[in-house]
Amino acid sequence: MKVLIVEDETVAYENLVEIIHEIDDSISIVGNTESINQTISWLNMNISPDLILMDIHLSDGNAFEIFQQISVEVPIIFITAYDEYAIEAFKVNSIDYLLKPIKVDDLENALLKFKKWTRTEVVQYLSQMSELQLPHKYKNKLLIPHDNQLIPINIQDICCFYTTDKNTFVFLSDGQQYSYSKTLEQIVLTLNPVDFIRANKQYIIARESVATITIWFDNRLLIQLNVNTPERIFVSKNKAAEFKSWIVNN
Repeated sequence: MKVLIVEDETVAYENLVEIIHEIDDSISIVGNTESINQTISWLNMNISPDLILMDIHLSDGNAFEIFQQISVEVPIIFITAYDEYAIEAFKVNSIDYLLKPIKVDDLENALLKFKKWTRTEVVQYLSQMSELQLPHKYKNKLLIPHDNQLIPINIQDICCFYTTDKNTFVFLSDGQQYSYSKTLEQIVLTLNPVDFIRANKQYIIARESVATITIWFDNRLLIQLNVNTPERIFVSKNKAAEFKSWIVNN
């Protein structure tokens, strides 16, 4: 069995691989993608695996967006750290769902369920995948607490979100910046991945704010925005292709 793992947390990915090999060491992990765009690119460029293990919260948004953009003809076991996603609403569209932290017995049962499926059941399942819908709309405005006020900020006016020492800041196109109480992990789930991308562990940046892209000596990308930022913004070599695809595709 060939399996693609869609998971953006290194520790969670490594834990999942360990559990899979504990259950059945003949299972082959053919890839690991960390985002919506990376997963779409992988599925478009590679032979389809037999099964996908897919986290719902990815680095650039909600995994359900994948099914809005391409046809996925592979059965999926969903993985989530949260149960507020109305599990019942998509239970019929998946082989199973697993709550983090993953338990060996839960994954083993899910894999056994998949192995028992007939071809007819797989075809019926795949026909339902196109019916998956995003569970929420993206924000178009934020309320930023500042000096005993709540300041409404239009999303299109935001150049980037930056985090350091557990503090998060919002940078606007007019040069203003504000402290914000949410983490980048929480913020990225509320933003349209067409317009924003998680560039690295410290930055979420807006497409319209990108001024220049420089190819760095180790094949990283150095991103310059149209506003000053506290630190240089580097996109890793592994994420460079995804970033370049994001910047040119609507």
